[in-house]
Amino acid sequence: MPHLSRRLRAALLATASLTLVAAALPAPEPLGIGDRLFPELGNPGYDVLAYDIAFTYHGSNTKPLDAVTRIRARTTAPLDRINLDFARGTVQGVEVNGRAADFGSKNEDLVVQAPRRLPEGAPLNITVHHTSDPAGTAGNGGWIRTADGLAMANQADAAHRVFPSNDHPSDKARFTFRITAPKDLTAVANGLPAGRTRNGATTTWTYRTEHPMATELAQVSIGRSAVHHHTGPHGLPLRDVVPAADREKLEPWLKKTPAQLEWMERRVGRYPFETYGVLVADSRIGFALETQTISLFGRSLFTEPAYPEWYVDSVMVHELAHQWFGNSVSPASWSDLWLNEGHASWYEALYAEENGGGTLERRMREAYKLSDGWRANGGPPAHPDGPAGGEKLSLFRPVVYDGSALVLYALRQEIGADAFDRLQRAWVRIHRDGTATTADFVRLASGIGGRDLTAFFDGWLYGKKTPPMPGHPDWSAAEPAATL
Repeated sequence: MPHLSRRLRAALLATASLTLVAAALPAPEPLGIGDRLFPELGNPGYDVLAYDIAFTYHGSNTKPLDAVTRIRARTTAPLDRINLDFARGTVQGVEVNGRAADFGSKNEDLVVQAPRRLPEGAPLNITVHHTSDPAGTAGNGGWIRTADGLAMANQADAAHRVFPSNDHPSDKARFTFRITAPKDLTAVANGLPAGRTRNGATTTWTYRTEHPMATELAQVSIGRSAVHHHTGPHGLPLRDVVPAADREKLEPWLKKTPAQLEWMERRVGRYPFETYGVLVADSRIGFALETQTISLFGRSLFTEPAYPEWYVDSVMVHELAHQWFGNSVSPASWSDLWLNEGHASWYEALYAEENGGGTLERRMREAYKLSDGWRANGGPPAHPDGPAGGEKLSLFRPVVYDGSALVLYALRQEIGADAFDRLQRAWVRIHRDGTATTADFVRLASGIGGRDLTAFFDGWLYGKKTPPMPGHPDWSAAEPAATL
């Protein structure tokens, strides 16, 4: 079989229409860990401890990068096959524990035959030689093309369109990135620099994270970038990456980060990672993204004159708040996303209130008015509707932003501001560098609030209709048909 597999791989490599090279592997099947919203994402049977990913960028952001992904893991059950999430690239070879392995593909899974049956608790070292293609369909995530290179936007389910992985936030790991690019370009990634080597016409940049990270939060940027270094609270190293031509124009915004960090630390405690900064991409992306230690923003957020200063500031704080809520404490399942976006929207709204935007109460009253419509259109905050048949799931709906911040507002009304503030600090302290569930939050809130809040949360998180707002009997929700 190994000889036949090599011949088949060689033949299939010549077939340009195939993106994943299939070896002689009996009936590969996709697996998942049972996430209700992304049932084929994540893979059972192993726990990833670390990724070491090498990309070689040849200077064109429309052509595939050469890549090698090394995964260090440990089995959590006996395994004959290892499933990895991977799409949008060509696999040239796979090794398991130093030995060549057969592989095949089905849907968006790369299925690898272990050289021998692996027992539970065994070391698992996987090396995949592959390409990483930035020329995918717009809107599906993964690599995003910028005016001068590339950046990543992997949330929620797109990291496996860049590199082979266990692409679910419940399996966090440490990352090392090694990016080789033409010497006139700058490469950055999550974490801290760990070396830079010049080799003729190219430079290899190495970065390493000091804390575990979900795959959806990975970030690599390659382009004609200026890197701005400064210092945050407690000597925290800050690093901003912006288009070189825009450095002076953007510097007033970059100077805001230290004060924003201090503002967040006063509310929830010390910043949880080794560095932070802003990555500004010269791209027409209409969103910002909390990639770990270096939040991604589109250039237009800072250059569009129609955006008031308080609004831009509050968007920056939204992504900063995610470093605690979503990055350090990650969702155990995608139905727990409300914990990420609700908290980030909460601190965004508080910051806006203090810096020239509308009041928190006004924003929450408007959200209450619209909440029944949001629930009808996409499900309640902690039980969002799955995708319609044949459609791509879009999780990022109003109900998980202001609809989830509204849950937090109701909770503060229910247990009082002091208990609410203690809960926020305790949540990020207890679950730091880990994952947590909605049930974990309900349990902690009940303990700090001094009574069982299960029934309260059932209505607010899972109800089709928005419950009455504590302390505001006059608030009313519009009929869903009027708000959709």
